[in-house]
Amino acid sequence: MITILELLGLNNLNFNEFLWVIFGTLGQMIFFSRWLIQWYFSEKFKTSIIPIGFWWCSLTGGIVTLIYAYHIASFPFMMAQLIGILVYSRNLYLIYKRRNEKN
Repeated sequence: MITILELLGLNNLNFNEFLWVIFGTLGQMIFFSRWLIQWYFSEKFKTSIIPIGFWWCSLTGGIVTLIYAYHIASFPFMMAQLIGILVYSRNLYLIYKRRNEKN
């Protein structure tokens, strides 16, 4: 009988490696959730909109995924996450700067 771990190719991992895979998967799930947030708000307001939650999920998911990429020693994966983290951080900075200027 094939288990779920065998089906996913995770049956040969030790416990520590398995925890890292869960951590990396969590980062990807956070990162993916940003699209659900964006879709929800666009439907709600009937226009394309990128809410602040999109940027926070991008930043959080990017950081978690960067840590995972570092753990698996994937330089291209790390570079992609670092560039994204800079963009997400800059967008959050600009949003909060504009909010503070209005007050």
